This record gives sequence, structure tokens and C-alpha cells, in this order.
Amino acid sequence: MFHHPKFVSLRAIAGGLALSLALAAGASAETRLRMTIWSANEAHLKLFNGIADGFKKEHPDVTVSFEPLPFETYTTALTTQIAGGNAPDMAWIFETAAYDFVNSGALVPLTKTLAATPGYNPGEISPAATERWSRDGVLYAYPFSTSPFAVFVNNDLIRKAGAKTPAELIAAGQWTWPNAIATAQAAAQGGKGGLVVRDFNYQAWQYLSSVWNGWGAAPWSADGKRCTFADKPMVDALGFIHDAIFVKKAIPGPGQNVDFFAGDAAMTITQISRASLLPKDKRFDWDLVPLPKGSAGDYAIVGQAGIGVLKAGKDSAMAAAFVAYMTNPENSVKLAQFFPSARKSLLNAEVLGKTNALLSPAQLDKVVVSGIATGKLMPAHTDFARLQQMVRSGLDAVWQPKADIPAATRAICAQIGPLLAQ
Repeated sequence: MFHHPKFVSLRAIAGGLALSLALAAGASAETRLRMTIWSANEAHLKLFNGIADGFKKEHPDVTVSFEPLPFETYTTALTTQIAGGNAPDMAWIFETAAYDFVNSGALVPLTKTLAATPGYNPGEISPAATERWSRDGVLYAYPFSTSPFAVFVNNDLIRKAGAKTPAELIAAGQWTWPNAIATAQAAAQGGKGGLVVRDFNYQAWQYLSSVWNGWGAAPWSADGKRCTFADKPMVDALGFIHDAIFVKKAIPGPGQNVDFFAGDAAMTITQISRASLLPKDKRFDWDLVPLPKGSAGDYAIVGQAGIGVLKAGKDSAMAAAFVAYMTNPENSVKLAQFFPSARKSLLNAEVLGKTNALLSPAQLDKVVVSGIATGKLMPAHTDFARLQQMVRSGLDAVWQPKADIPAATRAICAQIGPLLAQ
């Protein structure tokens, strides 16, 4: 996802380009706010534009527009805009870049604005959801999406392959990683893709945390100071993934692009926001189930996205007011259709079901609510773009048919260890 030769320093951007609120206050009567987002999906844009229309009714002189940037290069494109003096007023920020944005000083503090907004009720926002977006007790980006990873299933392909569906395996207490890969292998032998880890593409390796967390593996220690790629849990997990790719052919290999939502794969691991990609004509029988049980037991992994206000934007005060409006209780219910809320009152199947017709109460409860309650966040670290690229390069040695995985992981730790220890 961050495969690029250069990463723009956010700290330098904040120092050189931050505009004062006084300057912003001197803007013309017509205020145009721009927010960068990663999704160009029609359903997402319709939702966002509807919220912007509601804000305009309260602020007739303010127009909010949304600018989709390519997912694969999103953070690079965003920081390049900021460095070039074309900063958006607001930005959708990935969880992997949270520490860099929060610690750089590039974002406007939001705590006072949210607390001063009538009816906002910031006290019901889960403290666990705000950890990555806060510093010294101050919130710098609102975690508007806290979304568990899960497995979308094409039951038609699996039945055609003569395999048990994940729902059948769950009912029998057999939904484990070995059985999931056996199901994917059967579908792949029938000429379709098996299991796709969406957005991984042998570059954005952090998405493999949806698999290796089942082994209790992690790229670095909890305090971020020590590389753990060469530890046994990670070596074992990568060995399992490698076997699934190169021996069982259950996971598409390097260079193979397989789209579950086009009906070309039996399963895919992704977040519920991607449910908007399901075919409207219901061309196949689909399901959504939790991640399989790993050797370390049941687990869940959660991705987050925050909305931040850029100091370098044109009108920081009005942008913060829009973020408060976009994430108020009423609009949080709407957003929860695709982006599960950090508000504790919305984290139950009954409330989520009112705006999420795609998913059943059981799916919402077992995948979304349970996943948020028990899940760990995707890995992140300061200077993540640099670390991401170094690890991606080191993992190239793993994505070979005859890889020496212990040697490759030791080499990765030799590369990133000094950076982590700083």
C-alpha cells in the first residue's frame, strides 16, 4: 500500500505550512471545505454527500466536497498535497499512519470542539477506540470507523467444489485455519480463486495480520521497540501462509489478481465497508463469518480510520465543526452502515441492523460487535511508511516457492531493528 521511494515528513509539513486560525477566520463569506477519502464507491459517496447536504442546511455559506484518492497510494498522495501547499481541510487517515499524523503537529485538536457541540455526548465514545488518535489526553482525529476483518464467502463456489461451507464448519465447531485453507484449495482446484486477502497484493503486508494474529504473531513487540518477525509465532504463521500459496494453491500467488466480489473466489478477508461491492443482482449466495480459529485460539483483528482536520487547511474552525456534525450521534448511525462506530450505544446488533440491511443480526453480532469487543488493531508504528517499505522488501524473499523463511525473517529484523529501537 505504501510502496513508494519517498515519504514526505509530516513534522516538516506541519512546521512549514500550518495556517493560523486567525488567517482562516479572514476567509470570504463563501467557504468551501474539501475532505480527502480513499473510497470512490458510489454508496459511500452518496452517504457522505447526504451528510454534507445536512450540514449546509445549518451553514448555508459552507459547501463540503469529497475527493477520493487511490487506496494503494493514499497516504503518499495526501502528504504530497500538504507539502505542495494544497492541503485538504479534512482527511480520512489510515490507522497505520495515525501515530505519524498525531505526533507531527499537522492536526487541529478536536476535544474542545466536540465537547462544545450540543448533543454530541463525547463521553460515550470508547476510550479504546481513541487511543491511537490521542496525545496527552487530547483527541486529534475522530475514529469514525472501527471495523473488524471478517471472511466474505461465496457459498455457490464452495458447494460446487464439494466442500463444506464456513457456516457448516462453524456449526460443527471446525472453523479453523487448516479447514478454511482446505475449503479454499478445493475451490481453487475447480478453476476459481480460493482465499483472497484483500488489499495485500504482496505489498501491503500489514493486511496479513488478519491471518498471523491467529498464531499470536506480530511484527514488533507491544512497546514497538523490538522486531518480532523472527520469533516462532511469526515464522510458523508465515510458513502456513507460504504452504497455502505455493503448495496447496489455496491463496492466489504473486501477480495473480482475483476479485471475490466479481464471483471469482471462494472467500476473501476484508472489512464490512466492502459489503458495498457485493453484486446488486445477488448473482451468488454469499455469507459473512468471523476469522477462522488459529493455533493461538479465537481472535479478531480490527482496522480503524480517523477523520482529522489539517492545520494547513483554509478554515480549521469550520472544518472541525463539520467533523463534529459528521460524527454526531445521528450521523454516526448512518455511517455505521459501512463504518462501525466508536460510540458504545451503537455497538449492538439491534441498532446496527436498522441501517445495515445487507447483514443479518447474527452476522452483525458475531462478526461486528464481537470483533470490535475482542479485536486487536492492525499494526502501526511511528515512521510506518518507511518500516512498511523495508518489511515489504524483506518479505520478497518469503514469496518464493523455496523460501528460507527463518533466514528471511532474521534479515527483516536486522533491517528494521535499529529503527524500532530509536
